[in-house]
Amino acid sequence: MRIGQVAFGVLGPVTAERAGLPLALKGPRHRAVLARLIVARGRVVPVARLVADLWEEPPPAAVGAVRTFVGDLRRALEPDRPPRAPARLLVTDGPGYALRAEAVDAWRFERAVAAAGQQESGQAARLLGEALELWRGPAYADFADEEWCRGERARLAELRLRAVEQRAEALLAAGRAAEAVPDLDAHLAGHPWREEAWRLLALALYRTGRQGDALAVLRRARATLAGQLGVDPGRALRRLEADVLAQDPGLDAERGAAARVWSRVAEAYDRTVAAGAQARLESTVGLLRTLAVTGSGGLAAAREHRLAAITAAEESGDPELTARVIGAYDVPAIWTRSDDPAGARRIVEAAERTLARLPATPAQDTARCRLLATVALESRGTRSDRADAAAAEAERLARRLDDPALLAFALNGVFMRSCTRPGLAPRRDALGAELVALAARHGLVTYEVLGHLIRTQSRAALADFTTADDHAAAADRLADRHELPLARVFTAGYRALRLAATDGTGHGGTRYGDTRHGGTTHGGTEHGETEHGGTQHGGTQHAAGGADAVEAAYREVGAAYREVGRMLDGSGMPGVRDGLLPLALLCLRLARRPYGIRDAVDPGADWGPYLPWVRPALALADDDGRAARAALRGLPEPPADLVQEALWCVAAAVALDLGDRPALHRCRAALRPAAGQLAGASSGLLTAGPVDGWLTTMEEALGQA
Repeated sequence: MRIGQVAFGVLGPVTAERAGLPLALKGPRHRAVLARLIVARGRVVPVARLVADLWEEPPPAAVGAVRTFVGDLRRALEPDRPPRAPARLLVTDGPGYALRAEAVDAWRFERAVAAAGQQESGQAARLLGEALELWRGPAYADFADEEWCRGERARLAELRLRAVEQRAEALLAAGRAAEAVPDLDAHLAGHPWREEAWRLLALALYRTGRQGDALAVLRRARATLAGQLGVDPGRALRRLEADVLAQDPGLDAERGAAARVWSRVAEAYDRTVAAGAQARLESTVGLLRTLAVTGSGGLAAAREHRLAAITAAEESGDPELTARVIGAYDVPAIWTRSDDPAGARRIVEAAERTLARLPATPAQDTARCRLLATVALESRGTRSDRADAAAAEAERLARRLDDPALLAFALNGVFMRSCTRPGLAPRRDALGAELVALAARHGLVTYEVLGHLIRTQSRAALADFTTADDHAAAADRLADRHELPLARVFTAGYRALRLAATDGTGHGGTRYGDTRHGGTTHGGTEHGETEHGGTQHGGTQHAAGGADAVEAAYREVGAAYREVGRMLDGSGMPGVRDGLLPLALLCLRLARRPYGIRDAVDPGADWGPYLPWVRPALALADDDGRAARAALRGLPEPPADLVQEALWCVAAAVALDLGDRPALHRCRAALRPAAGQLAGASSGLLTAGPVDGWLTTMEEALGQA
């Protein structure tokens, strides 16, 4: 069974892997054939060309040897391909061979560099940093002396050098000059002729208050260029040297007034607050809290440094300080799957240790409430009686203490524990309504945005798109006014869901099984809705405009989801991003045709954390009914998160295809509490269609079996 695509690496020694496991590529000539085909970027390389590239003096059996190498590579790349079945990856085409690769690290690097040019500075710096991490050594390192890859190696090397400088420039534009200095120093050690790198290093040093070092760098650049190349510095370097000597205000002006104020306050803080002071830890958490809602990598950075702050607080031996450091991170959370499960477990463990050591006095009730809310929040996506109890106790304490900010934090924890089973959208809607009202009264902007997003999700699940639209628009207005860009990811996701749930029209329209709007289901196929001009023939949908209109609507919704995927790439939210796009597109197709799981599932997609629940469908796509049935029977219960209903629908589609009665009974029982709702729409990002349609389809299948 092909679970995922093969990923090729050429930014270093040539490699191939699937699902993180390396594939055995045999000898150097096998790797050379593979590398030569990657260089061709999908074009056909004739056998004669391969022979000429592999040997200076080809042996008599060279053509046969090439065919042997290709056969060995095919077995390594597609080990489950049936005998005599045509290859799908390393294909024969006319006089030669071509590699139909999609995942090549060099191509991913190029795309990231191009995408960074369209982003604001902080986001661009993050994208470029991730792109540069793909490099494991010189490109095509195994074949440094081969003429056939010399041009490609030189092109990629130059692109990498430019990316290092682009990242430094982005860091400078983002007011993070100090971060640019180490990489530029290392960059120039290996490439001392790069004038732009000298300019950026000098400017970065100047903006961190090191005017003398900036001048020294500029003079070292002059000496290096004259000594190695026999040329004087260019105009940009000469102008910068003059500006540094004159302390031209324009060198700081690029940072803007806000950046200058920040730098001066930070310098004053450094001078005033002792390096080991406890105040630094608490101030750090306040900064991380702000960083987490800014986007542009801020959330990922906050997540990383938060654990370090908690560790430092615990090392102090002061449980009250530790409680404040853990509890001060009251960043609103909307997604019920953790971005860092291992880190979340460590935070929960630290909170529990601190709760055990905290004095049991009324004076510590606020600290206890915050720790309990943290346990509830960081246990997201799990089924845990302890986390449920922590959420309930945090809410009780917060209401008794009558602290609006504390209650908002506690209600966020209650929200995270409101996914124990499908069908709880009304409960979450009530929580969202309370959060909106509470936050609006007390100026808690981030929680007001959270409340609107929760109501957007919940009203979508209840198919109340008019109200959901209003809350999405309110979230956008607040997010724009208060610079909270991550909210836009979820409102854009909701609008993609809305298109999916309304057949791409954005208004009206429902799908199979929604009898409130005239849709009916027979034998598991979809029937058009008469109020929109659909007709029914032989169990197949014929919407107004025909199959072409349906496919056009699918393409429009798919484009909306892909745009959300691009937004998620820079969000710092892997818990949301990973696997979401293929799952959303799978649900989109299943909502129209629940019996179409074989054609709907993409064997080459990266399913991320959803893979265990998609594995039975992948087995069906490979026509392996026995493996599909075994995987279906062993399927674990989905996590307690916002997409569990959608995962139950994926399982139901497999059970319908196989006619598996026990699995159908299990899926029907799980989905029944969500009757009257849209499956998976509580996520605010995707839907598998009306739950009622799935229940009817399963009941009919069970009755016919």
